[in-house]
Amino acid sequence: MSVLSKILEYKIVAILRGMQSKDILSIVNALNNGGVKIVEVTLNSKDALSVIENLTHTLGDDILIGAGTVLNAADAKNAINAGAKFLISPSIDINVIKAAKDAGLVSIPGAFTPTEILTAFTNGADVVKIFPALNSEYIKNILAPLNHIPVMPTGGINLENIKAFNKTGAVAFGVGSSLVNNKANINEVYLQDITANARKFIEAVAPN
Repeated sequence: MSVLSKILEYKIVAILRGMQSKDILSIVNALNNGGVKIVEVTLNSKDALSVIENLTHTLGDDILIGAGTVLNAADAKNAINAGAKFLISPSIDINVIKAAKDAGLVSIPGAFTPTEILTAFTNGADVVKIFPALNSEYIKNILAPLNHIPVMPTGGINLENIKAFNKTGAVAFGVGSSLVNNKANINEVYLQDITANARKFIEAVAPN
């Protein structure tokens, strides 16, 4: 299965930002146990590149590991060298898109307005991250004229609203603190909570 196909199938991209390096493997295993198979490690996290490298080496056959907060071509090169399978950005940088495509990676730049979304897509984005995702109605309105563009709402997605976002036609969802909170104390109880929450998110976007 291709990287893009896996993203489109599993839909939930868990965003890991600011986690302690020592906890990452346990967190990702907990996500995996709940059915979340796609993980974004943001580059503004401590030791992000070594974390991506270690996760890809350890779990790369089962979990799709990508880099987030990829802001420029240098970030893209570093993430690619670390083994990331997809690059996610909060904004559009054409050089980042090009770097991803040249390396055979999935490109998911961030955009907000219709003009930005179309610009990202016409420059090679596989999926466009809508950030911030204000609400499901905004995504619905965006997709009315742009329904040929695969979008991934990100920011503020939680168990209370994800079904509404899913009904808009979005193909994937970036989920951060409502799935893994970097302020939480990582222990066995919390890891069990992550697995339970992961399962609920997967169930929420499953085909009826």
